[in-house]
Amino acid sequence: MTTSLSIPIVPIAQSKLKGLSLENLPFGKYFTDHMLEADYVNGKWTSIAIRPYASLSLAPSMAAIHYGQAIFEGIKAYKDQQSKPFIFRPHDNFVRFNLSAERMQMPTVPDEIFMEGMMQLVKLDQDWIPTISDHSLYIRPFMFSTDELLGVRPSDSYKFMIILSPTGPYYSAPMRIWVEEKYVRAVSGGVGYAKAAGNYGGAMYATAQAKLRGYDQVLWTDPYEHKYVQECGTMNVFFIIGNKAITPGLEEGTILGGVTRMSAMTLLEEMGLTMEERKLGMDEILDAYKSGELREVFGTGTAATVSLIKELHYKDETLQFDLDKWEVAPALKEKLSAIREGKTADTHGWMIPVI
Repeated sequence: MTTSLSIPIVPIAQSKLKGLSLENLPFGKYFTDHMLEADYVNGKWTSIAIRPYASLSLAPSMAAIHYGQAIFEGIKAYKDQQSKPFIFRPHDNFVRFNLSAERMQMPTVPDEIFMEGMMQLVKLDQDWIPTISDHSLYIRPFMFSTDELLGVRPSDSYKFMIILSPTGPYYSAPMRIWVEEKYVRAVSGGVGYAKAAGNYGGAMYATAQAKLRGYDQVLWTDPYEHKYVQECGTMNVFFIIGNKAITPGLEEGTILGGVTRMSAMTLLEEMGLTMEERKLGMDEILDAYKSGELREVFGTGTAATVSLIKELHYKDETLQFDLDKWEVAPALKEKLSAIREGKTADTHGWMIPVI
């Protein structure tokens, strides 16, 4: 953070936390007492304030509703063993947020609004951070266009906000995954690398079709041959083949560069695996499965953390895994959780204290 910013705070009269247990919370259902709000008008960020969480008044002609200029991020806050609040790698999310903003022709958000605003908001509502394992305070920064005008062009005005939600695990059980061969999430030159709201809306139909077949999520493939893997639902995906950890590369711009993905890559190398970030086809995955070399498949993400995949269905093939024999994914999840919850030393500087 480079500049100190004094942000007006309007405190809530009475906290909603009283009487609410922070244990076993569903993802994204409950929200804390306060939110941060800022408006971009006439080329400047203005009206920056933290105030009680409340509904917004929006015009029916608001540009974001009609043309989809909307982006967001997902970040998590934890408490260490002394109940001090920390945020996991927030600067990486800040950088990615502004990368998304540039791709969607939106203004970038300054460090002092995004980072300092988030710090002040989390500090104010730190009592909402669960201290239970696999639980956290989910931080949702987002921005959308607010011009009250119909017309396909970048908006002149925008609203940036941060809301907070205490939550438990996103995927609590190992997943069955359908390898998607018809619908696509992203193409080279598109917005797949941006955390744009439309990416998630566009994925819902294929996901719903997979669920009708009895699967939990889809593994996206490339749009041309439908055989090179991309993302898995809302997660990055990893394959443990022999002593290698392989995850699809980002060079084509079709995959969101996850912060948890980066963290997992670092920890997997520290665990003694050879980390490969490259193009990975289903034929290679099938061959590795049939030879017994494909040991584990799992997803990573801010919401999901590390989620086990117990089955993949591709064409006429069903790949099933004995989770009781897995070592890498459970160890990775344990290491990541230990760092986030302050149970082990953070030698990477990932945990940023809320002061």
